[in-house]
Amino acid sequence: MKQLKRPRRLRNSKAIRELCAENNLNLSDFIYPMFCHFDEGVKEEISSMPGQFRQGREYLIKDLKNLVKSGLKAICLFPLVEEKLKDSMGSYSYSESNYYLDLIKEIKNLYPELIIMTDVALDPYSSDGHDGIVDKKTGKILNDESLLVLEKMSIAQARAGADIIGPSDMMDGRIRVIREALEREKFIDTMIMSYSAKYASSYYGPFREALNSAPKSGDKKTYQMDPRNLKVALKEAKLDVAEGADILMVKPGQPYLDVVSLLARNLTQPISVYQVSGEYAMIKAASEKGWIDERSVVLESAISFKRAGASMVLSYFTRDILNYLKP
Repeated sequence: MKQLKRPRRLRNSKAIRELCAENNLNLSDFIYPMFCHFDEGVKEEISSMPGQFRQGREYLIKDLKNLVKSGLKAICLFPLVEEKLKDSMGSYSYSESNYYLDLIKEIKNLYPELIIMTDVALDPYSSDGHDGIVDKKTGKILNDESLLVLEKMSIAQARAGADIIGPSDMMDGRIRVIREALEREKFIDTMIMSYSAKYASSYYGPFREALNSAPKSGDKKTYQMDPRNLKVALKEAKLDVAEGADILMVKPGQPYLDVVSLLARNLTQPISVYQVSGEYAMIKAASEKGWIDERSVVLESAISFKRAGASMVLSYFTRDILNYLKP
């Protein structure tokens, strides 16, 4: 039989494969989530996330120097907060004495071109461990009351020099409240990357260990999204766009590529995806067992996010990817 159509022609050599590739990875595609420690002289490895650390100011600044030299373009900072500073209202989040805000200022002064993304949610600061204020009588998460704290937190982070505000709380209406506050305070260029499709996932465990931010009671299913649902992700994202979000995030990553694709096909805003702590931990564990080749799996998972439609990826593998992508 005479073969006229041979798709393998376009896979015959590495040069041809590179020429025909529909998607590629670039250093500028990645945002590195980093954990801050309140004690500036401390560096602690996170047991469930080998190679990731809670770093005090001294170590984090030193670490950033090398990362920026390696081509790092953006970071997302998450704070570890002392238990004694936590309360039911998360008031330390916007306190002038908050070490996290001082750290943002210092990093921005040292590396003005580095994009700094921050986290807006109550759980790192809350004695209850939830992303919103908890009604002590009913255990219900109070949506509208939480918005007032999220607004104050966002303005404090913008004043400190954050380029991107990242509301990860999933309270209804928070994007509108934050956008209006930013405009009112003249932070008109401060971007909002909304955690638009943040699912109530089992993949977050190592992150909660890293920040000691697990709920003290109950779970987060009344505000984070149901993993069984797809269409609601588009609804949430469209609401965030209408309220003023600049970038839309899907979290977690690999199990939710269909959600990334759905948003990318239907919206014009850039889509980001968060390759979360559980995804990182599983790849690391399998690699340590010798069951997979870590580099190949990391790059394959990263390209799957781009193929699905993501413009940018938050990944704990960013440090490694910087080295993988070196010419």
